[in-house]
Amino acid sequence: MMIPWQQLDSDTLQNIIESFVLREGTDYGEQERSLDEKVRDIRRQLASGDVVLVWSELHETLNIMSRTQLNENTP
Repeated sequence: MMIPWQQLDSDTLQNIIESFVLREGTDYGEQERSLDEKVRDIRRQLASGDVVLVWSELHETLNIMSRTQLNENTP
């Protein structure tokens, strides 16, 4: 089930994004990016619709997924 991020409290959304970014692991690219930069990127992607918040009833988890990935996993 998609969760409308616009309806979440700002602090709640911030915590969700930070949790997601921190569990995604470390960047091993040429340039390390800060937590704030990663959070801003996710916020930008949410605003543009490239990623969405998804609640899994089966696993009782909230995740951030690309819209493409969500469409691929939807029958």
